[in-house]
Parts: sequence; structure tokens; C-alpha cells
Amino acid sequence: MSGPELRCRLIEMDLAPILGVAGVGHLSASQLPAFIQQTHAHPDPGHVLMQMCQVCLALGQDELALNLQARALAHRQVYRLAGAAAPAVRLLALMGPGGMGDNAPLDFIAEHLPVRLDLVFITPERGLPETLPDHDIAIVAIGESAANAPLLAGLEPLLARWPRPLLNRPERVGRCARDALWRWTAGVTGLWVPQTQRLARGGAPALPFPLTVRPVDLHAGEGLARVETPAELQAYLQTRSEDAFYLSEFIDYRSDDGAYRKYRIALIDGEPWVCHLAISSHWVVHYKSAGMNESADKRHEEAARLEDFARGFGLRHGAALRALAAALGLEHVVIDCAQAPDGRLLIFEADTRGWVHATDPVGLFPYKPPVMGQVFDAFLQMLQRRMPTP
Repeated sequence: MSGPELRCRLIEMDLAPILGVAGVGHLSASQLPAFIQQTHAHPDPGHVLMQMCQVCLALGQDELALNLQARALAHRQVYRLAGAAAPAVRLLALMGPGGMGDNAPLDFIAEHLPVRLDLVFITPERGLPETLPDHDIAIVAIGESAANAPLLAGLEPLLARWPRPLLNRPERVGRCARDALWRWTAGVTGLWVPQTQRLARGGAPALPFPLTVRPVDLHAGEGLARVETPAELQAYLQTRSEDAFYLSEFIDYRSDDGAYRKYRIALIDGEPWVCHLAISSHWVVHYKSAGMNESADKRHEEAARLEDFARGFGLRHGAALRALAAALGLEHVVIDCAQAPDGRLLIFEADTRGWVHATDPVGLFPYKPPVMGQVFDAFLQMLQRRMPTP
């Protein structure tokens, strides 16, 4: 990546829009073949390759998607997502190579707003292109990971002189790392972030058992396990091929009824906005595996808790949530959390890549659209507050 001197020109760019993963998800199975055929008729190979990348990401074909993405970026680095015909805000997202697990999936938010979303893909080899679409606000969409750390570090000197308002500065994204989060939030009243150690294969754990263990850079519960003893840890490591892991103190956060409850909250401009509540019989709680679709009782409780958030969970933990946002210094970050047995706010994860969306079936979750509408409105208001005055 080049040195600290910013040499990009901001110009109005006429870009043929593509459908992002969110947009492709709205296509029915019968519509998809015709859409793919139409895409391949486009004269710009970069457009075709990036659009097919988005299709493959939406279909879960990540390996093929990333191959297509690499080929697209060989043609150009800037792409526009289909969106509002008359946008009120022009948002430029700085992306790294990868998929939804590597960058914030902002299209799932922008599709509900009068926002034009342009993506510029940056790699250590290419850096920033010489020309970029003019915009009102830029946001670093590159998520925290060991793979992205060099890319974020290289962006820091460039973005220090960015000519437009900038959200989620790259030097702050690293505060979301699992072994950094608890240090950045140490001493925050009402907050409990489990101590976490990054362990290289062959290293010794420095935390007391029981522990949770997971490979570095894996999410959504992949590779996550609980170990009670050093022998169990060694047995776990023998099943994995990775070289680096996160160890965290295990906190039993069961409610009185024996169930585990985990909230997803978007911290937008320092304010908490609830997105969902997952209820599970297992300590590894994920919305898809928690049985929310299958249980009317769980959905009834979620609806009540979301409707009552500002007077309940959000009120009890409001000071801790705002203090967490201040410690991270990020304008848009998503957290997974619960209430600890001692009443504190227990934080599992903070991630700028957290999936904030309104894709749950309305028939099963009729209470979700108003809740997510508040989240989207808060995001838009954040952008509008930061727009430069004419």
C-alpha cells in the first residue's frame, strides 16, 4: 500500500448498479436464471464478475464467489449497489477482499434507506484507486481479523486526511478483537467482558478453567467448544488444524428457567438499538439454531422483550452500553450480549461486521419490521448528522 499522501480524486462516477447479497435474496428461484442470463449480457466484465460474486455469496457458494470477486477486482475496484432512485445520502464503504464474514454487510441496511451505497475494494497490493466516486460520508466496512489487520493498518495514514466525514476509523476497529475488547473495557461499571487470551499452538493457558476455546477469525459458533481441564483442551486442539486460538473464561449465564438468552444490539452513534433476542437450551446461542422459528412461546417472549427494550433491558444496561460504545470509539458496531448472573451486562462479542437485517419471515415474526425500522432510521439519522453543510 502507498504512503500517507492521499492522491485520490473524488468525481461523479456513472456506475451501472449491481444487486448486493441482500438484493439477490429478494429474487425467487424462478427469477434467478433470467437474472443471471441478463447479467451475462452486460458489456463490462467487471460488472458481470462482481454481480455473479454477489449471487454466489447469496447462495452460500463462498469459494466460487471469492474467485469471481478476485477476477472482478482485476478489472476495477469500485462498484455501486442498486438502491434508492433519489438518494439523500451518498455513502462510500471501504471494503477488503472477502464476503459477509470479512466486511460489514451494509447493503442489508441501505436497501431500506434513501442511501446510495458505493463499494471500493482495497487490497494491500492495489491500495486506493486514483479516482473514487464523490460521496457525503465514508465508512470503514473492513472487519477486525488477523487477515485484515495489515489492511487496516495500511489505511490509517491515508484516512487520517480523508476529505469527507469518516465513520469507524481503521485504528479503532482492532478494539473489537476478542483479546483486546476486555482490555479496552476494563473498569467500565456494570459491564462484564470475559478475560480472553490468544493462544498459539503449543502455548500454555493463562486463564483458569473452565474455558471456551475457538480458532482465531472464526465466528457464528464455528469451532467453539467448552473445556473443563487442560486435558480436554489438548484433546480439542488435536481435532483442529489452526495455529491460533482464543481462550475465554466461561460464564454460566443461564436464566432461572434454565434457558440461555442472548441479545443482538446495534450501537449506532453511541446509542443502543435492539435487533433480536435468541432463546436457547444450549449455552452456544445463535438465532438460527435456537429454534425461534419452531417455538411460538419463544417468539412471544422475544416480541415482548423487544417492545419493552427501552423500559427493560435497555434501561437497566443503558449506561454500560453507552460506556461500551465510548470505549470502542466506533460509530456503528454490533454486539451480542446477555445479563450475567450478578446483574451486569455480559458481552460476548463486538463486531463492526455484525449482521443487521430485516430478512426474517413476517408471517412468523410480525413484530420485527417496526423494531428493525427503528434501527435503520437510527443509521440514517447518524449519516445525516454527519453530512457536511452545503
